[in-house]
Amino acid sequence: MTRPSTLERARAAPSAAPPRTAYGERPGVAYLFLSPWVAGAVLLTVGPMLASLYLSFTDYDLFTAPSFVGLDNYARLFTTDPHFVNAVWATVKFVVLSVPAQLVAALAVALLLDRASRAQGLYRSAFYAPSLLGASVAVALVWRAMFSTEGAADRILSFFGVDTGGWVTDPDLALLMLVLLGIWQFGAPMVIFLAGLKQIPAELYDAASVDGAGWWRRFWSITVPMLSPVIFFNLVLDTIRAFQVFNAAFIVSNGTGGPGDSTLFYTLYLWQKGFVDFKMGYASAMAWVLLVGIALVTTFIFRSARSWVHYGGGER
Repeated sequence: MTRPSTLERARAAPSAAPPRTAYGERPGVAYLFLSPWVAGAVLLTVGPMLASLYLSFTDYDLFTAPSFVGLDNYARLFTTDPHFVNAVWATVKFVVLSVPAQLVAALAVALLLDRASRAQGLYRSAFYAPSLLGASVAVALVWRAMFSTEGAADRILSFFGVDTGGWVTDPDLALLMLVLLGIWQFGAPMVIFLAGLKQIPAELYDAASVDGAGWWRRFWSITVPMLSPVIFFNLVLDTIRAFQVFNAAFIVSNGTGGPGDSTLFYTLYLWQKGFVDFKMGYASAMAWVLLVGIALVTTFIFRSARSWVHYGGGER
């Protein structure tokens, strides 16, 4: 009688049941680990949002109990508050001027860095450094000093016979100064563009070169369509971020939004109403109008993306 082989014994042996995981036996453990995030979301995000929604229908000054006024705060925003219109207009101008210019600067630098072969990491770090500083108070103070009367910007322009008399005191130049600050901090979209450029197949450029396409033709017919999802991503993020600019406008205007409400951005005016005039109900209504406005603009960008965003590509 022959002894069964090892393979036969393995087939005859009953298969062992897969081990049950600890989370399968005790699903409450998973919820326990999720509880800090849930508590943070409820206490720090959802809760304050619901509270501000309620306060937007009240007259509340932090010192007395809120009194319900219905839609009065919203009606005042659009009918009897001229500074609200100025704040919306200043913010819209900032978004329209800074976001496209920042994306163009970020893409241009990304294209140059994508071609660089030496010290590429050093150049990337140097161009990304301003974004690391963010919208800090120190950066805004330095920027104000550079563009004030007898500042570095005025001295440079004086060599070309241009006398601005100080950017901070001129309504048009004050807004332009903040736009330039927003453009200068293009590091974050630049890094994302660099990552997107690496995903464009080199074979497309080679085929276009064989067909006699020049640099501009290759850029417009290959780079832009293949990079359109990345452009769309940066456009959405930068637009939302631009609507929420506060520190720079606060420091440059000393919290007033001047001169002539030219730097009275929406968030700065909201702060004035809430923490200077203590009209918390009115400020809450402004916050919800801002939320709805950003949602509408973002929805418009998403809808328009259907006609110019093209998905596809590989890795270079």
